[in-house]
Formats: sequence, structure tokens, C-alpha cells
Amino acid sequence: MITKIILLFTLLAYSIIVSQSFMYILSLKDTQLNLTLRSYIELRKLVDANMRSKFRYAVYAALLSNLILVISTAMRPGSLLFITAVIAFLALVLDTIFTLKGSIPVNDEINTWTPESYPANWPEYRAKWLRIFQYRQIANISGFVILLVGALFGES
Repeated sequence: MITKIILLFTLLAYSIIVSQSFMYILSLKDTQLNLTLRSYIELRKLVDANMRSKFRYAVYAALLSNLILVISTAMRPGSLLFITAVIAFLALVLDTIFTLKGSIPVNDEINTWTPESYPANWPEYRAKWLRIFQYRQIANISGFVILLVGALFGES
């Protein structure tokens, strides 16, 4: 029963992470590609400030609960739930690395811009951020789907 509770919490925390990816697929990527420079700078700064202050707790919760899930299922290392929990955890770690090494440095650069002072190649920064985020989407959506497979078809 404890493993099922941990699994539920992990799925809930992971779903917050993956919801950002799905929103970009549905509309936020296209929205950003169609913004004027002034609007793009304002949006990126506001989103980044909010994400830095709030999203980290979702990341911590997903990583911690997924790690606890891996530990709680480790007694059956050949089980589908253990295997999918490990893969999902690694996908979250990969997403976190892409964030720390890719998204955050680009955000830091964009946060220095003003509508009057920005690089001439600003669309390249936007494209770079979106490309890094696509890698994050692949990692976290894959990890979430794999964890769902373990939750639905694995023994807990």
C-alpha cells in the first residue's frame, strides 16, 4: 500500500512537470514565435521569474518522490514498476540537466534585455531556448509515459 501512495504522489508531481511541456506543444511555442520583440522580452521575463520562484518545488517533489519510488521498489529489481521508475527518474534528471545547463543560461541572457537594448540576433536566442526545451519535452514526456506504463501494468 505504501508503494501505491508513493506512486500516486510521484505521478502527481511528475504531471506538473510534464504539463509545461504539453502546454508548449499545444500553444505556448507558437505564441512565442508570433510575439513582437517587446512582448517576447516581457513574457520571457515574467514567465522566468514565476518559474524560478515556484516551479523548483514541483521539480524537487518529482525528483524526491520518484527516487523514493525507486528505493521502495528496489527489492524487486526485475519488476516492471521498478524498471519504469528508474527510467522515469533518469528522464527527470536529464530534464533537470537540460534546464540547468541550457534553459537557465539562455533565460539569464534574455533577462538582461530591454526593448531598447537587445542583441540583433535575438531570434537565435529564442530558437535556442525552444530547441533546448524540446529536448526537455522529450525527456519528461517519455519519463512520464514510461512511469504510467509501470503504474498501469506493473505490480506494486
